[in-house]
Amino acid sequence: MLFWVGTAAFALAILISVSLHELGHMITAKRFGMKVTKYFVGFGPTIFSFHRGETEYGLKAIPLGGFCKIVGMTPQDDDVEEQDQHRAMWRFPVWKRTIVMSAGSITHFALAIVATWFAAVFVGLPNPDVPKTVAEQRMLPARISVAECVQVVLTDRPGCAPTDPKGPVAAAGLKSGDLITSVGGTPIQNYGQLTDAIRSQKAGAVPFGYTRDGVSATATVTLIAAQRPPLDDPDGAVKEVAVAGLGVQNNVPPLVTYGPVESIGVTFDYGWRMAEASVAAMKRIPEKIPALWNSITGDERDPDTPISVVGASRLGGEAIEQGVPELFLLIFISLNVFIGIFNLLPLLPVDGGHIAIAWYERVRSWIYARLKKPDPGRVDYYKLMPLTYAVIVIGGAFTLLTITADVVNPISIFSR
Repeated sequence: MLFWVGTAAFALAILISVSLHELGHMITAKRFGMKVTKYFVGFGPTIFSFHRGETEYGLKAIPLGGFCKIVGMTPQDDDVEEQDQHRAMWRFPVWKRTIVMSAGSITHFALAIVATWFAAVFVGLPNPDVPKTVAEQRMLPARISVAECVQVVLTDRPGCAPTDPKGPVAAAGLKSGDLITSVGGTPIQNYGQLTDAIRSQKAGAVPFGYTRDGVSATATVTLIAAQRPPLDDPDGAVKEVAVAGLGVQNNVPPLVTYGPVESIGVTFDYGWRMAEASVAAMKRIPEKIPALWNSITGDERDPDTPISVVGASRLGGEAIEQGVPELFLLIFISLNVFIGIFNLLPLLPVDGGHIAIAWYERVRSWIYARLKKPDPGRVDYYKLMPLTYAVIVIGGAFTLLTITADVVNPISIFSR
């Protein structure tokens, strides 16, 4: 039940953010004197609508976004009445058109900023000090966490049964929080040296020096053989090595909260990192398409593949079901940053395409004026239609692919 409540709540949050995107377009357009004839939430058949001034507001049956109609977005639009010619959008200065077309993305960024500040103060943001790479983890102190049974060491089973034999370090009397100082006489200074020292041993009894509550002691650990990949290549071929059944105890909290004032700087720092991650994710989209397709045809879903609104909503629902509402909020933040940046791409029909054309016209006119040549006028959008349709078809196919993958083989928060 909680899963479906969370999924519906996340889908509603996305719908609201997209509706506010369109509201940003409408408000800025009206402020500059452009004529806005329609503002609707959703698509398809109209459920209800009403007029206020010159604008029709309403709700449509398919809750997959929204739109606002600004009269005369391009010189080729034939929806401009004679008395409204001076209010056609394409006649306004390029800086005003830029503000109107970028207002949607700015709205997404504003939502992300507000949500990030809220998370920083009340929920917590990911701790930047948490080790993110194998190299960073290897430099942590050799303070251990203990696998209580052999089954956890040798298999992927998450828990121990009462009848399971103890793991090697647990059987030797070591406890989570102990600081390992030596293995087989080799001094240990960090977790990387600890794992290297263990793997250099053969299965069997090995003395472990350790410190607990400031007191030094020695325990004899009977190492066992297990199949493991190389430490520096988690995807490499596995081989038989000695293991002890321990992990690193990382006392760095995964989330950190901040004060209201301190959160302002943290918010923009986190937002910049989200923007960099979004750009990097966009660059990886082409190479991830085969993995998406393979996940539909039976392969395991790569957790690093793109997700659709359906997939994001499922993750939001799972976050609520598993009692991690902070993840719900963080997914909402990252999605708004991604949508905001995506809409600024210089491609039609997204907002960035209209902005790029407006500035192209402005720069071209400036160059022609300096060359004392006649102004070449406005771009003919009809000539760009083949490219626009190509973007729509490719984008539609990719959206359909990600939605299908999110339904057939969805990503879980446990696989991320």
